Amino acid sequence: MAGRLEGKVAVITGAASGIGRASAIRFAEEGAMVVAADIDDEAGRSVADEIDGLYVHADVTDIRSVEAMYDAATERYGGIDICFNNAGIMPPEDDSILTTGIEAWRRVQDVNLTSVYLCCKAGIPRLLDRGGGSVINTASFVALVGAATSQISYTASKGGVLAMSRELGVEFARRNVRVNALCPGPVNTPLLQELFAEDPERAARRLVHVPVGRFAEPEEIAAAVAFLASDDASFITATSFIVDGGVHAAYVTPL
Repeated sequence: MAGRLEGKVAVITGAASGIGRASAIRFAEEGAMVVAADIDDEAGRSVADEIDGLYVHADVTDIRSVEAMYDAATERYGGIDICFNNAGIMPPEDDSILTTGIEAWRRVQDVNLTSVYLCCKAGIPRLLDRGGGSVINTASFVALVGAATSQISYTASKGGVLAMSRELGVEFARRNVRVNALCPGPVNTPLLQELFAEDPERAARRLVHVPVGRFAEPEEIAAAVAFLASDDASFITATSFIVDGGVHAAYVTPL
């Protein structure tokens, strides 16, 4: 039986690890031809080799690099059907607004928000050339709630991704391009592990608020991404698609 993404071409940024890597593997299992883009060449090539896909080195904060990424995908596979704009950072120097400097603020905004703008600006015309497609932009549950353990630029950047995704979803709805924002809860990825290793108290404070009682695994988020990318989600656009174990809805967590 063919997978839900059979014959589709997908470009995934931040594909070398975490949610991006798990999604590249899931997309390939579902029949997609996958372009794995990252700045970590060794890990990026590894995942591309594992799924018989294409690795492209891409700096998602540079429009020329983003255009070259899509050019490589089009040259290899003839076009693009799915853009999963997933690259992002969560540096420890991004903290309370009282301590976060302007350089840290700008770096996070560039990687987490401006990159999504650039990938959509360059990617959506390619989808239109194919008669439509799916864009999934990685936001976060933190864009929906307030956090006392703040990462002010990260939170603001993800709020921007939500707003931009809604607007693009509405603008291109009648041109057969769906745009959705993925809002994961805390995920057991190297990014989160690195942050919490430096501050175990912060990890404990966050974990206690997850009704499910654990962090998500990357494969669980990848399953949601595959759904949004597929025709099973053909009537879903301009949404904030929440996959957070119930965090956003919890007043108290179960005993």
